[in-house]
Amino acid sequence: MFTGIIEETGKVMGIKKGNRAAFLTIGCNEISKDLKAGDSVAVNGVCLTAAWVETNRFGADVMNETLSRSVIGSLRVGCLVNLERAMAAGSRFGGHIVTGHIDGVGKVASVRKDGIALLYKIAAPPNIMRYIVHKGSIAIDGVSLTVTVVSSSSFCVSVIPHTAKETTLLEKGAGSAVNLENDVIGKYVEKFVQGENKITGQFLTQNGF
Repeated sequence: MFTGIIEETGKVMGIKKGNRAAFLTIGCNEISKDLKAGDSVAVNGVCLTAAWVETNRFGADVMNETLSRSVIGSLRVGCLVNLERAMAAGSRFGGHIVTGHIDGVGKVASVRKDGIALLYKIAAPPNIMRYIVHKGSIAIDGVSLTVTVVSSSSFCVSVIPHTAKETTLLEKGAGSAVNLENDVIGKYVEKFVQGENKITGQFLTQNGF
């Protein structure tokens, strides 16, 4: 589990592509200090497992499911990536619940100044938009952000200067593809409401609500 609060930006040092899979070598400064083989790391919001860790770099496999659902397959050597280690028990929870399991890909429609902030408009497919709510949470390339505007096919987020500086978002202009992860709570609520054991008014009353 992650929070969407990026710890540092790393750099892609190597990519090996195989049959429906890839292996990434990521350069980093901070997170490698206590990262171990087998630990989870979010790379641009994608949960990967460190296969090995050396000073200032680590390697991770990327399976076909991840390549097909995210933009991680389009990374090139030299690309900067957002990095976050799995949340430690007992630490401050500054963002929102991020699983690292990407729901789909969106595209930056526009970026404009909004006072001290940058306002990003993101176009997204219906399977993403159904879970987007005003003032709700969304992870964009692993960055926890708050939705400010919602339409039928796009949404907006406002990015403060600190977040822009500490992540790769400043590199994203109109037309850039980004990884999107919806708030997992909304997906669970939908499952419970639409499943066989539907949550109804009668169910809530019977259970003391």
